[in-house]
Amino acid sequence: MTRHLRGAPGIGMRLLIAQSAVLLAGAITTWLVAAVVGPPLFREHLHRAGVPPRSAEQVHAEQAYQYATVLSVGGAVVVSAVTAILVTWYVSRRLQRSVADVAAAASAVAQGHYGTRVPPPRLGADFDSLAHAFNRMAAQLQAVDANRRQLFSDLAHEIRTPVSVLDAYIEAVEDGVRSLTVDTTTMLREQTRRLVRFSADVAALAQAEEGSTSMAMAEVDISDVILTTVTAVSDRYRAKQVSLKTALPSALPPLHGDGQRLAQVLTNLLDNALRHTPEHGRVTVSVENQAAHILLRVTDTGVGIAPEHLPHVFDRLYRADPARTHGHGGSGLGLSIAKAIVEAHGGSIGVESPSDTGQTTFTVELPISMSTPL
Repeated sequence: MTRHLRGAPGIGMRLLIAQSAVLLAGAITTWLVAAVVGPPLFREHLHRAGVPPRSAEQVHAEQAYQYATVLSVGGAVVVSAVTAILVTWYVSRRLQRSVADVAAAASAVAQGHYGTRVPPPRLGADFDSLAHAFNRMAAQLQAVDANRRQLFSDLAHEIRTPVSVLDAYIEAVEDGVRSLTVDTTTMLREQTRRLVRFSADVAALAQAEEGSTSMAMAEVDISDVILTTVTAVSDRYRAKQVSLKTALPSALPPLHGDGQRLAQVLTNLLDNALRHTPEHGRVTVSVENQAAHILLRVTDTGVGIAPEHLPHVFDRLYRADPARTHGHGGSGLGLSIAKAIVEAHGGSIGVESPSDTGQTTFTVELPISMSTPL
């Protein structure tokens, strides 16, 4: 296959062959017209002009016509051939240079140099769009690689803390510094559960980012999803003495989605609100039915989010207050999971936290237009 590709003509030779074919077709057509159609017409005009048939004047005029035809057609063919060769050489050089730039950039990207970019060849909209598409692909790969590196670094950091605690406690027990008391066992269980929760959240995030292909789409009653989820988390809210209220319209249109995944979104938002709301605070779940969307809002009366942290709350493993969140068992992935699930449903999620109110509101927008399967 490689040998066949190496023996195939390049783009320059292909252009020259195409130009030669067009030139040859034009030359043959011109010769046929000059040899078959031209002489009878020329002879007829001579007769109309008073030149006797088969006279010396007619023979001389026809010979002059033939010489002029041969010289004009031959000269036109030569000039056209030279022009075709020059144009083909120039265009093929430009095209080959552009293709070579894309090939070299593709090889560099394949070797992990994601910062490689292709300059616009300025050969027309098609080639410029190709260069733009390649640069956009390289930029996305660069962003994916940067996120991957950051994710691995964050994962290592997140796993290191509980593993270090487990290792220290086990070593202390082995050395006799600590005994296997209830407190020690409790600490060991907390750290192992933290690792289990973290691994489960990582798996959930990976599955959510697969998109709708990993979801069981069906007609969903969003009101039922909300009420069921609120009931499931109500015990945790009562234990912390935080009020949990709902404000739902009397009737909501059904959505086409995965009910369990949508419940996971609301659960993550409610867990996040509970972690950041002090005792005797309030969390409200409200729904608004708009023309083409359903807006689901979760509002808490917690400590709020500083403006510099708002753009990053959906980033993986991002914590506005790492020390406080570690103590509450958050993995830093709940909001990332919620965002991935919402986007897989064709929706969007955002957050607002006005500094003058101290409240935080997460808004989930789900399209009603997806409520009817195709």
